[in-house]
Amino acid sequence: MIRRAAREHLPVTEATHATESTDATESTDGHEAGDATDLTTGGGEVDLGRMLRALRRRADLSQRELAEKAGVPQATLARIESGRAANPRFRTVERLVRAAGGEVAIDPSSPTSVPTGPVPLVPHDDMRDEAGRRYPAHLDVWPVHEPRDWPGAWWAEWYRLPPERYPLPLPPAAYELNRRYRDNRRWCEEVRRTARVRRVIDADLADTCWRFVAELPSGELVGELRAHERSPHLDYGEWYPGQPEREMVLDGVLVSARHRRLGLGRRLVTALVTEMRQAGIDAAVALAENYGIELLLACGFEIEARRPAALRLSPDQRRCR
Repeated sequence: MIRRAAREHLPVTEATHATESTDATESTDGHEAGDATDLTTGGGEVDLGRMLRALRRRADLSQRELAEKAGVPQATLARIESGRAANPRFRTVERLVRAAGGEVAIDPSSPTSVPTGPVPLVPHDDMRDEAGRRYPAHLDVWPVHEPRDWPGAWWAEWYRLPPERYPLPLPPAAYELNRRYRDNRRWCEEVRRTARVRRVIDADLADTCWRFVAELPSGELVGELRAHERSPHLDYGEWYPGQPEREMVLDGVLVSARHRRLGLGRRLVTALVTEMRQAGIDAAVALAENYGIELLLACGFEIEARRPAALRLSPDQRRCR
């Protein structure tokens, strides 16, 4: 038996694998990027390096892939992106921009060549590795603050070690080299950001029955929670001092297999707790096993001392005589 109490704990998220970059030559100096909100330098000129990195990210191309597609040596592209090529040839820049899916426009009032149309910037353009190099623009990079942030920390899920006993030193940041893993990570973030949790009010539901659903913007149902109210007075046949007049019984939480470990189950339970408190119900009880126990503990439930027996009736069991 698990009972709701005032205790909070952050959920554990699943990590994927990452290794060293194959685009380590993206920048060999410590050149710092400018304002992350535009593609211009302090003098109003276009920052070619930042522009090309942004175009590569939008096109999902590494330095090597863009160089091969444009017919330009990778070393040349690396120098342009790092800012070490002060005056690259216009034809070289044009070939790189077009190979990345962009266009170059010439403003008669200014000799500056700029790409037309909005280009999303590289979110981690200001981050550097331990050697002072930029991370690959076409990959997703995130800072590492603890072992669970780094997929290479194989011990994070099994052992709780002090920092001085970590088998490997933590890197400043991590990223996915495998694009399939990276795209899956992006998909997970999109689901977390866009999924909506709401309570279903239906005439077919009894007043004491509660139902919450998790939906995607397309209307796809990806999670559901059901619960009902009960009176402990009726359950025990008499009243005990300090016993609440109403309490919530959590019947079940179900999340589709593909959308698990994205925090949807916790959001469903949190929505239930929030609305039941608004209705004047402070206590909730539930029966759970395996990962369901971890979910409810993360939502503030506590394990009670009493242990109800688990019973099962199956068709193949012999009848009792």
